[in-house]
Amino acid sequence: MNNNVPLAEELRPKILDEIVGQLEILGEGQSLKVAIESSKLPSMILWGPPGVGKTTIARVIANTTDSEFISISAVLSGVKEIREAIEKSQFLKEQHQKKTILFIDEVHRFNKSQQDAFLPHIESGLITFIGATTENPSFEVNSALLSRCQVYILKSLSDDELLKILNKAFSKSETLVNDNAKELMISYANGDARRLLNLAEMIIYSGQPQKIAIDKIIVEKIISDKTRRFDKGGDQFYDQISAFHKSVRGSDPNASIYWLMKMLDGGADPLYLARRIIRIAIEDIGLADPRAQSIALESYQIYERLGFPEGELALCNATIYLAMAPKSNASYMAYNQVKSFVANQAHYDVPMHLRNAPTKLMSNLDYGKNYRYAHNEPEGFAAGENYFPTGLDAVEFYKPTDRGLEKKILEKINYLKKLDQDHKAKSRKND
Repeated sequence: MNNNVPLAEELRPKILDEIVGQLEILGEGQSLKVAIESSKLPSMILWGPPGVGKTTIARVIANTTDSEFISISAVLSGVKEIREAIEKSQFLKEQHQKKTILFIDEVHRFNKSQQDAFLPHIESGLITFIGATTENPSFEVNSALLSRCQVYILKSLSDDELLKILNKAFSKSETLVNDNAKELMISYANGDARRLLNLAEMIIYSGQPQKIAIDKIIVEKIISDKTRRFDKGGDQFYDQISAFHKSVRGSDPNASIYWLMKMLDGGADPLYLARRIIRIAIEDIGLADPRAQSIALESYQIYERLGFPEGELALCNATIYLAMAPKSNASYMAYNQVKSFVANQAHYDVPMHLRNAPTKLMSNLDYGKNYRYAHNEPEGFAAGENYFPTGLDAVEFYKPTDRGLEKKILEKINYLKKLDQDHKAKSRKND
């Protein structure tokens, strides 16, 4: 092994067949492999989590197609570096008839004008543009650039794929590692080959006697950061939040607490998760079980006051309760419907009989005239009364389900509707 070169760089594949994983795009007959082998490359965006081979694939493309490889990091570069890369590409084309692969790492960090700077050179064929991003390009890459690129999705590496990489790494040294230690390393890597190789490098150079096999205990001592990979502001975060929310909505308590603990283990803000739990109670359970909202709010307060570990248990309890509670989005749908309805309707005055009359003048102006006080009516309900503005027909925004408490609410609504109908029929008969 070359001590001056990081292990991840030393083991970086040089040809297509050395790349581990990503068979969906690089397998035999798959789109990207066919494009590379035919040298008919589109400009492209490589979208995937860290350590899955985005830079490696770009370099292999350059090697395979005999192209110049120019790499720019959007984190460290700006207009000056873009201009220099374009000028170099023009020189290579004019003087050496050499094609250029322009690789932009973390392309989502370039602003719109910086991304626009590539457009004419992609269209003219001066460069084959390859952008790498961990973020969803639909949101983070300017639409003009995105429309000129083919998007290839890369996935986290499987345990078997990581084991293949790990075995190759240790074959370059005399370090012995037992299977339990390898399993822990692979779990720690969490689909990220770069992270795995960085850990392998630490173990190889840890000073352990070469004739003693590295075991799980030694690996645990070497790992200084045991947190899982968790992108608190990116797609992985929102994907896992989505999985959590949908698992609770789908009434699967086991999947729900799995996603909850995966996010907590990965470093997600527990109070953010508590707020999401409250939202689920409001949005997906509503009045089918009003207690769910109280339990969700209590879990937030418990975590706020007690922290770890009691607070996490409270979040877990709330998650299980919500998963098993009867589900209804009737209140949520009513809220959205009435919000849109009010925003798009003409202005209606409050009917006179619903106005308050705190002064004699207002009473003389018929404020509150003919108002029927519900408590003085049979069953505490003023049958036939209208509470909507004059000229606006009553609209049924809230449509309860027949689940949980809402089943009782639905029965009450239907009963009151009958009282209204009976009152109107009696009024017509008297007229």
